[in-house]
Amino acid sequence: MSGSIAALKPTEKDIQQLLACKVHMGTKNLTSDMERYTTARRKDGIHIINLHMTWQKLVLAARAIVTVENPADVVVISARPFGQRAVLKYASNTGATSMAGRFCPGTFTNQKQEKFAQPRLIIVTDPRTDHQAIKESSYVNIPIIAFCDTDSPLEHVDIAIPCNNRGRLSIGMLYWMLAREVLRMRSVISRTLEWDVKVDLFFYRDPEEVLKKEQEETSAVVVTSAAHHDAGEDNGLDWGEENSPDWGA
Repeated sequence: MSGSIAALKPTEKDIQQLLACKVHMGTKNLTSDMERYTTARRKDGIHIINLHMTWQKLVLAARAIVTVENPADVVVISARPFGQRAVLKYASNTGATSMAGRFCPGTFTNQKQEKFAQPRLIIVTDPRTDHQAIKESSYVNIPIIAFCDTDSPLEHVDIAIPCNNRGRLSIGMLYWMLAREVLRMRSVISRTLEWDVKVDLFFYRDPEEVLKKEQEETSAVVVTSAAHHDAGEDNGLDWGEENSPDWGA
């Protein structure tokens, strides 16, 4: 895996980004399957995830994804709101198919359904919230890649990427890194150059905050325009007595 190939090893900046987004922060609960991916437990009960294993599994997932000839045959799924924007951005950058929001039962098993699909591989954001997609994939032998927290079940999961799958920044960072690694392995982008797509685009944005920001910007523009308009009118007015009409005539 990544330990044997120098080009696939994480850089110091990669590790700093993972730490800054708290990818290593697990939960207070720990399943027996995820125990091997943890390194310690804090005093408050939070389990710490081994980032070295997170990176190894991320690279392994990317190697599995690039073996699929048609990128559209890879389906990325997220019922969790924090991962929906990341899923859409991942799909737009890698050519995959995205399913953000509620997963419709029968999508992989019912051929009469309008949105019936037969993917070669699926990526899920959380094995708990995306359990329906995992269950249907197991029926039709579709390989499954999942971002798994310390309390996530690993049943039917083929490649588990240990990480914090509940954080807004964590999910966005992981999907950004996975997309970057896939494009590097496809030779679309170079490893020596910085990827021009910013990780901020993968982060979840609260609709209320976005709307509030847009309203503030709009109101600021309106106030500025009104101020310029008033200033222009004041400059164009001639209050002198020479040109004023004689109302007493």
